[in-house]
Amino acid sequence: MNPLSDRINNLAVSQTLAMAALARELKAQGKDIISLSLGEPDFNTPDFIKEAAKKAIDENYSTYTPVEGYLELKEAICKKFKRDNNLDYKPSQIVVSTGAKQSLYNIAQVMLNDGDEVILPAPYWVSYFEIIKLSGGVPVEVPTSVESDFKITPEQLEAAITPKTKMMWFSSPCNPSGSVYNREELTALAKVLEKHPHVYVVSDEIYEHINFSGTFCSIGSIPGMLERTITVNGVAKAFAMTGWRIGYIGAPEFIAKACTKIQGQVTSGANSIAQRATITAVEADPSVLNEMVSAFKNRRDLVVGLVNQIPRFKLNVPEGAFYVFPDVSYYFGKTVKGTEIKNATDFSMFLLAEANVATVTGDAFGNPNCIRFSYATSEALLTEAMRRIKEAVS
Repeated sequence: MNPLSDRINNLAVSQTLAMAALARELKAQGKDIISLSLGEPDFNTPDFIKEAAKKAIDENYSTYTPVEGYLELKEAICKKFKRDNNLDYKPSQIVVSTGAKQSLYNIAQVMLNDGDEVILPAPYWVSYFEIIKLSGGVPVEVPTSVESDFKITPEQLEAAITPKTKMMWFSSPCNPSGSVYNREELTALAKVLEKHPHVYVVSDEIYEHINFSGTFCSIGSIPGMLERTITVNGVAKAFAMTGWRIGYIGAPEFIAKACTKIQGQVTSGANSIAQRATITAVEADPSVLNEMVSAFKNRRDLVVGLVNQIPRFKLNVPEGAFYVFPDVSYYFGKTVKGTEIKNATDFSMFLLAEANVATVTGDAFGNPNCIRFSYATSEALLTEAMRRIKEAVS
């Protein structure tokens, strides 16, 4: 008999982490693998943030932290929300967690009862589906395509809402598609939600600063939406602080208190030194990120140009994050160099075996026609990876 719980037996492994682990294993065996699987900036944490961490160590910030985060950090996050997003939050509405993934898990645990439906515009980040399912919720996928720039329409949203709908979760800029919703598009979605006051929104904005569109809009800034939106953010992506593990939310106060309550029973407060460093990060003018964002834009342009040279790949031009998400469905049902390609997972594994390039299947993101490339690596490696892929399918 299997002594493990049904809960864990029914939980899928994160396919981004699984592919990254497989790529590392093959590298250790001596294979020349180019990994485009993990969503992690290949930049170092800025020196001014590291100095703040060193200062915190010297000042002996080494004791337990408040469950919901240091007050100074929550105040700094409120100022950041106002400065960057035109969102008015009080410190009592902020909860700091051990990464934005924990923030999302907290939200699901405190908001969802068994059978509650959560609308997921697909593609979506891999962990949304499993976190919702683990919390008793029912993910309701709403498909989009490369032709619609992977964005949900108001008509699709209206059709997906039922009396059981509790929430909608989405990210902008989107992981994996890089799509960015503009204010006009978010306003149109908000008009639909206005008719359904029982539906709350989780807006994952972790990539907000890695944005090439020139503007950014938080759905919580649309009139009438702040009271029913949980805004999720963190410092992992923009400030290259993935290992520091700091995420946070701005939310209606009753939700923030509930998230604090559950966090107090699970992890308690986030790391003390990382929190002090995060104060410095969120207080910084976003212009300090210009060099990194410019580098990502150059890579985006490079990869889009190279992908468009690969036969039968269909691609939108992503406006943010550091991913491209080409539609590769032309190859399904075909045999390429002796390998039968039935779906995106087969195609991703084919590229790993034939081209020594690690990607992530679109099945993991709720879009079975696509695969994801992360371009958070050097231009030289990106150029070589695209050359290998083109050669593999030619």
